[in-house]
Amino acid sequence: MMQKRRLGRTDIYITPIGLGTWQLSEGQGFHKYMWAGISAETTNSIIKTALDGGISWFDTAEIYGNGRSEKGLASALKAAGKNNGDVVIATKWWPLMRRASSIRNTIDERLSCLKPFAIDLYQVHNPYSFASIGAQMNAMADLCEAGKIRSIGVSNFSAKMMRKAHDVLARRGVSLASNQVKYNLLARGIEDNGVLDAAKELGITIICYSPLEMGLLSGKFHNDPNLLRSRPRGRRNAIGKKLEASRPLIDVLSKIAEAHGATVSQVALSWLVTFSGDMVVAIPGASKPKHAEESAGAMKVALTCEEMERIDRVARVR
Repeated sequence: MMQKRRLGRTDIYITPIGLGTWQLSEGQGFHKYMWAGISAETTNSIIKTALDGGISWFDTAEIYGNGRSEKGLASALKAAGKNNGDVVIATKWWPLMRRASSIRNTIDERLSCLKPFAIDLYQVHNPYSFASIGAQMNAMADLCEAGKIRSIGVSNFSAKMMRKAHDVLARRGVSLASNQVKYNLLARGIEDNGVLDAAKELGITIICYSPLEMGLLSGKFHNDPNLLRSRPRGRRNAIGKKLEASRPLIDVLSKIAEAHGATVSQVALSWLVTFSGDMVVAIPGASKPKHAEESAGAMKVALTCEEMERIDRVARVR
């Protein structure tokens, strides 16, 4: 089992694999185009399975069903017998059409939705706000000083934006813990746009969302393309466009998975949280307990340097 990793330069330690909980938004609003609704019973089972597999942290957000994901996560953790402090909780403030004052004005609602669990990592969900990065980071630092949150992160920030956020927080004596971005074997933009290099330089953890490209990197759609018909329209369209181009990569992942007695998903996740060092972690989602079990199991897959380089080479040829 992979050891826990330090979140940025904070005193928080997390497993290399966490669990993303966008799928707990109950299929409300635009989320229905990505996720079907999940029952409370299934939610409880997913969270319990993740915990049993060794996953120590969970990522959610205000925008995921207007707090429904946060509430569902908290309820499931309580059902699993967990108390505040037993796990690490990350959530996000939604900045679109808002000013920095909203960070302070809505924090109590976030805490209420997650009650009794504290917010260990509070993230700005994207850079599209009416407020400057400086104003947002200062508002976040105020929450840290008030004891409302333990650490601060951003999401979808460019290298320049990330550096700005880091500098503003440093002047307040606070570190920028993380930047949550899309990163996987088929989406490697952060390797070229400066985000990964800046994160390494500044000691900022990269949290990878969509680490399996919405299930495409599981290989299941390559084995049975008809499975796409049962997926929500947004996911169906996104996956279908990349199916054939990714087949050579899936073939290599399959061979390596067979050698390790693992699944294609587990190999793809193991590569992701190992190839660039221990400052990269991932938050795959799970709509069924078996998905959480499989993701947790990725932490037991130890790829060789040769295997990781082979995967890297094939992934770059598309």
